Amino acid sequence: MRIAYCSESLPPLVDGVTRTLSELATTLRETAHPFLFLSAVQPHPDLVWRDRVHVVPSIPLPLYPYYRVCLPSAGTLDPVLDRFAPDIVHVVTPSLLGLYGVRYARRRGIPVVASFHTDFVSLFTYYGIGGLERLGRHLARRFYRQCAVTLAPSRHQAAKLRAHGIDNVALWQRGVNPATFSPAFRSDELRARIAGENVPILLYVGRLGREKNLRYLIQAMQLLARRGGGGAGARFKLVIVGQGPMRRTLVANLPDAHFTGPLEGAELSRWYASADVFVFPSIAETFGNVVLEAFASGLPVVGVDAGSVRELVIPHSNGRLAPVDSPATFADHVHSLLQRPAELARLASGARATAAQYRWPDVNRQLLERYERLIAGGREAQRMLAVAV
Repeated sequence: MRIAYCSESLPPLVDGVTRTLSELATTLRETAHPFLFLSAVQPHPDLVWRDRVHVVPSIPLPLYPYYRVCLPSAGTLDPVLDRFAPDIVHVVTPSLLGLYGVRYARRRGIPVVASFHTDFVSLFTYYGIGGLERLGRHLARRFYRQCAVTLAPSRHQAAKLRAHGIDNVALWQRGVNPATFSPAFRSDELRARIAGENVPILLYVGRLGREKNLRYLIQAMQLLARRGGGGAGARFKLVIVGQGPMRRTLVANLPDAHFTGPLEGAELSRWYASADVFVFPSIAETFGNVVLEAFASGLPVVGVDAGSVRELVIPHSNGRLAPVDSPATFADHVHSLLQRPAELARLASGARATAAQYRWPDVNRQLLERYERLIAGGREAQRMLAVAV
């Protein structure tokens, strides 16, 4: 089975999409399925599957210039894909590159699959263009209806897609790699580096953008600082991992926080394992990869009771959820956990148990089985058509 992927994002970019695709590439290599990525990203020389990436001309995305938008040309890319001869095409974003992938697959009579990672249309409001949401939903429907199936990462997101008129929806959840994210990576040296040896460390990992509900986090952390982060008079240290246009606002409003910038690999694993609680205010997640990473690292998660995060965070089992309109309750939840070490340890155990249920090999094997069914169905349809003619 030969699979072509269209994705603007690949390593060394660091986000949920690239983590998902990196794990998928590992599975493809282990199962000996040939694959090829069309992407805007020039792969790092150390990437073991860099020879499976064809770089497409692109331009930077406003606000997030480290993301790029591909400018595909059928005249240039058709020969590349024809030489590869894919059995199926998988498009990752409803972009110009994604649209090219859909059209190529339809021209060649092969199945095309879409996976849904970010609800771009729902982000319009955060950036002052909410008036375009109706048009955006219309274009999204047109795009996804051309695909054999649209793979949503959570039941919540699948229901949202169906509510917006996209009916060809199935589930492709996410996993977490216990060899990468584990309490075993805890580092006293890392904690000491930020004077966190004797105070609780709170961790946020993610894009620093408005869509992550970070003003809510600012309010909650300011409230928490005023009442103390742990026992009587205790302090806490907030560590923020990521990059994005809200960094300046966060630095101005949370001057005591430690900002690492974007991290990956061993350094990211060490920060997860060296913290005490994961704080995640986002209400726009389609799944929440970072929540699973925190769970696998032994961190309870304090999140907001909205979106797909509430499918993962189970109150009194692996974390706490606060109402969408109450940063004060969010702060109360964190404060309560830091005052109760036994409860914190119990939720940490529940977090690790939750993470163990989400294994990349299982998740990706189900995806490959879906590919095989679609390819077989397409070949059968072509055979029946030939017989009829």
